[in-house]
Amino acid sequence: MIFDFEPGDKVFNPANKDWGIGQVQSIIKGKVTVNFQNAGKKVINSDNVELKKINDSK
Repeated sequence: MIFDFEPGDKVFNPANKDWGIGQVQSIIKGKVTVNFQNAGKKVINSDNVELKKINDSK
């Protein structure tokens, strides 16, 4: 799967909204490390979990 994420992007997991907003830390070989507000650091397998990017309107 190809991402348009990069470190620093804000994301959320629609299947686990209680995790809160997360910040992408790294993307390595389909594994996305995200630090979530309410769940801490999670390593997400992009083949199994869909993350949604939060668009910052600046």
